[in-house]
Amino acid sequence: MHIPKWLLFVAALSGTAAIGFVVTHAVQAQKGDRREAQRHHERRERHHGVDQIKHIVFIVKENRTFDNYFGTFPGADGATTGRLSTGQVIPLGQAPDVTPHDIDHSYQAAVTAIDGGAMDRFDLIAGGKDLLGYTQYTESDLPNYFAYARDFVLVDAFFSSLKGPSFPNHLYTVGAQSGGAINNPSNSQGRWGCDSPTNSRVQTLDEDDQLGRVYPCFDFDTLADRLEEKGLSWKYYAPEEGMSGYIWSALDAIRHIRLTSLWQLHVVPTEQFVQDAQNGNLPAVSWVVTSTAQSEHPPASVCVGENWTVEQLNALMQGPAWASTVVFLTWDDFGGFYDHVPPPVADNFGFGPRVPLLVISPWARRGYIAHTTLEFSSVLKFIEERFDLDPLTERDEDANDLVDSFDFDRHPRPPLILSTRQCPGANAQVKLAPEFHNGVQ
Repeated sequence: MHIPKWLLFVAALSGTAAIGFVVTHAVQAQKGDRREAQRHHERRERHHGVDQIKHIVFIVKENRTFDNYFGTFPGADGATTGRLSTGQVIPLGQAPDVTPHDIDHSYQAAVTAIDGGAMDRFDLIAGGKDLLGYTQYTESDLPNYFAYARDFVLVDAFFSSLKGPSFPNHLYTVGAQSGGAINNPSNSQGRWGCDSPTNSRVQTLDEDDQLGRVYPCFDFDTLADRLEEKGLSWKYYAPEEGMSGYIWSALDAIRHIRLTSLWQLHVVPTEQFVQDAQNGNLPAVSWVVTSTAQSEHPPASVCVGENWTVEQLNALMQGPAWASTVVFLTWDDFGGFYDHVPPPVADNFGFGPRVPLLVISPWARRGYIAHTTLEFSSVLKFIEERFDLDPLTERDEDANDLVDSFDFDRHPRPPLILSTRQCPGANAQVKLAPEFHNGVQ
């Protein structure tokens, strides 16, 4: 068979091109492998010493912004004035230990208050007309929280994950998402999750900003599932069903946990945390939420809430696991209180306003103020990196972590044992505002 010379020439050129294509891609792959190896090396260097941490405790309290608690902390990005919707700038007033009422902190209230980043409409949300939201505490009001901030790490760029209230933000603390929920469930009778009444609904938002309403029981993966898959121990310490604060037991809203033996095995009473800390029985990862009276949720006494926190940390610091533990102490949402820093836009859910974060550990950098942008998913990312777990969503995959808050090249520090205080509002009746919590107490 006769093959034209021009066809042989084309074939030769094609072969050369094919070889060039293979070689080029082989070189690119080799470069990619080197880059990945370099990134892996950099990650290992950056996370050097993190295996000193054997126990991670995530304490989630209620409804305070950074400026409300730490706006006066020296060296932090705090504010002592706030801008009203009229444009007037006013001094932030003295916050009372027991607030006279709650403030709207729904998704819609947060959107209003943030005002596209202007941070000037906290006076227009329900409960904000009397300017209670434009108040703050000082060191004399929160001496122990300031003591922890001075001795350990205070983060001043830590944002709530979602523009809104407790239910969706607590879901972010376990799942790096809220299942689309943006508000607290309605018709819940004090049960926010898979045991809610059949007519309970929670407002949702989709990626196209369309609103919906669904039963408040979801089935997405959580960090607890990742830990379970790896055979790592975990517990969720929370008030039991029927008790004040049960609404903040986030795993109640995860079907494959609430309706299986995982609930009985891993979700335990809040009070057990002190016993486990003192007796050396802490799991690898703990979540801790508490009752309304101890949560600092308005109108609860912040002094009483701070005392409860001190009791938990004292038990931990006096127990055998202190040298290998880190505590991430935060507050779940803005609670209607003013903060001056515009939240970065991660997606149509968040971020919400800043909330405080304290990083408490013998390995934490002393007196360090961290300015890295973080959110609840950042805590999950730290846990995932420590225990080599896969990310849950884009939120934790893309989040900054908290490794910069630690110094593993020195000896661990001794405990900081603090004293509780006599609280003026210790006997105050604490009832959550029904208009913001569907009658939950």
